[in-house]
Amino acid sequence: MTIAIRLPSNLVTEAKKLAAVHFRTATKQIEYWAYLGKIADENPDLPASFIKGCIEAKSELDNGNLSKFEFVEE
Repeated sequence: MTIAIRLPSNLVTEAKKLAAVHFRTATKQIEYWAYLGKIADENPDLPASFIKGCIEAKSELDNGNLSKFEFVEE
């Protein structure tokens, strides 16, 4: 379901700037921020960089971008 919401113009402007860097739409950028914020709110003890890494890893998994990791003993 899609609904229209009002957002401050400065937030939309910032979303457009960052969205272009990550090849997203402004809408997808704001969705990403909301998703990241929700996870951060639910896990206040985790650093944002760790949460971002987990989101990226899940995306790679979902898209089949996997490779076998081999442990090397020295």
